[in-house]
Amino acid sequence: MRNIYIVRHTEAEHHVKKVAGGWYDTSLTEKGRYQAQKIAENLFKEIKIAGIPIYSSDLKRCVETADIISKVFQSKITLDKNLREKSSGEGDGKSKQWYDAHILLPPDDNHLDYRTFKGAESRRDVGIRAYTFLDELLKKPDQNTIIVTHGFFTTFLIFAWMKIPVEHMGYGEFTGHSGGVAHINEDDFWKNRNVIFTCRMDFLTG
Repeated sequence: MRNIYIVRHTEAEHHVKKVAGGWYDTSLTEKGRYQAQKIAENLFKEIKIAGIPIYSSDLKRCVETADIISKVFQSKITLDKNLREKSSGEGDGKSKQWYDAHILLPPDDNHLDYRTFKGAESRRDVGIRAYTFLDELLKKPDQNTIIVTHGFFTTFLIFAWMKIPVEHMGYGEFTGHSGGVAHINEDDFWKNRNVIFTCRMDFLTG
C-alpha cells in the first residue's frame, strides 16, 4: 500500500499581513512554527514510521514547515519547485485592496487558461506541474511519503493522483486551510487510487 500525506504549510507572515501569497516568499510566524510542531508530532503518532521521505515546495513557508516535520520523523527533505503555489504574477504580495481592484475577470467558458493577473499561472500550468511532480515521485519505491505544499496546489495534486486529465482541471477545487492534511493512497492488488481525506485539521490540536 502506497500512502502519501500532503501537508499544507502552517500560518505564514503573508497571512498576518493580509497580502496575497502565491510565489511571494514569506516565513512562518511563531504561531505557524508551533502549528507545524503539533502537526509533526500528531502525524508521527498516526503513521508511526520514522525516516519517511519528505518533499517540499522550495518557498520559505513550506521549507520551514517541512524542516520541523523532518526533525520529528528523522527524515530527509527534497525541495521541488513544482510544488509551489499557483503564481499570481503581479498579484503576488499585493494587498487585498490592490488585488480586488486589479484582478482580471474570468471568462465564462474557459477557467483552465484564465490568468488572474499579468504574469500569473493558469490552472493548466499548475496541473502540468502537479503531474510532472507526481510522475517522478511514483518512479520511486517508497511506500510512505510526506509532501509539504500549499493550499490551492493541493487540489491539483489530488486531481493528478486521480488521473484527471489537465484539460478537465478548469473548475474543481478541494477547499483547504493552512495546516490541513490530506491522505491519498493506492492499494497493492487493484492499484485503485483512493482519497482518504482532503483537509484534516485535528493534527493541529490532537
